[in-house]
Amino acid sequence: MIIRRYLVKQVVSTSLVVIALLTLIMMGGRLIKYFGVAAQGRLDASILLSIIGYRLPEFLTLILPLGFFIGLMLVFGRLYVDHEMAVLNGSGISRNRLARLLIPLTLVYMLVQSILMLWMSPWGIRQFEQLTTSQAVRTGFDLVRPKEFISSGPYTIYAGSLSEDHKNLKEIFFYQRAEKPGKPDVMILAKEATRVEMMDDSANVVDLVQGRRYEIYPGQPRYSQAEFESYRLRLENDKTANFESDDVAALTTSKLWEQRADPVVESELGWRIFVPFAIMVALILAMALSEVSPRQGRYMKLFPALLIFASLIVALMAIKTRASKDEIGIWAYPAVLLVYAVAGALFSRKQKLAPKLKKQIKRVRS
Repeated sequence: MIIRRYLVKQVVSTSLVVIALLTLIMMGGRLIKYFGVAAQGRLDASILLSIIGYRLPEFLTLILPLGFFIGLMLVFGRLYVDHEMAVLNGSGISRNRLARLLIPLTLVYMLVQSILMLWMSPWGIRQFEQLTTSQAVRTGFDLVRPKEFISSGPYTIYAGSLSEDHKNLKEIFFYQRAEKPGKPDVMILAKEATRVEMMDDSANVVDLVQGRRYEIYPGQPRYSQAEFESYRLRLENDKTANFESDDVAALTTSKLWEQRADPVVESELGWRIFVPFAIMVALILAMALSEVSPRQGRYMKLFPALLIFASLIVALMAIKTRASKDEIGIWAYPAVLLVYAVAGALFSRKQKLAPKLKKQIKRVRS
């Protein structure tokens, strides 16, 4: 049908633009955070794009329903403003029929959302945790870059030059803050350094050549100095360093089903199963809330509608939190979705219900 193709084209193009913009905004903020981590020497800047790629499915699980809803609101708002809806209604095509024409497209979006929730997002979180965990144990000379001061935990390191294989360094400056009060800070200046390969990854080991070692007592007018021709320096890797993680969110759906007796696992499982149905609710709400007069403009009801749909997402997130504490069952997920769907359906019929209610009120008064 021509009308269906027209609506599908409009909704898909508009919603994809909105999804792209929301993704750019949200991922941009996250990227700035990781740039800050990289600047502190706790993360290799070369893997930033990989990290963003792994986190993308997780963000899309919330962006996709919202983008689809905004796309519907914009498209139907334009139909009202441009009088296209009046022409369609005059041709015998009601608003409810237009909604039915969009059901196949809505099911496609639900399928994509389900794939993101059930498979892609947990996989991305697992890959993200593996990548950041491997970076978290990197320390000291693993992160050195030529002519840059790098801070990693209690260490600050500088190298004037660095070989391509990162094994040979020149013009070394090394500073280590004392871990306990009263202990001296250590500063080392060396002409050259060579990385030493170890059997395990528990530490960074380098052989320093032709340098000086200083022990400095902060706040006190004393220090000690020693010259050396060769000095071996060992830096223990920080195995406790880690990034934010959510083990339950990283589990596969099959493992969640096996461990569903646990409230936290049950809450996550319900979240993955029922959140995709928010896209169907988005269609019902958009049909009910998008009606505007040409004088009002297509954006007149966009913000209030966004607040209503956002309240649905917030309600689902609140259920996830309370269900994880065993304060409520996962039956609350479909209950909330049903309440919003019924409210949207009733609101979309207000034009038909209002005259009937007025007649009933007149009869009661008479």
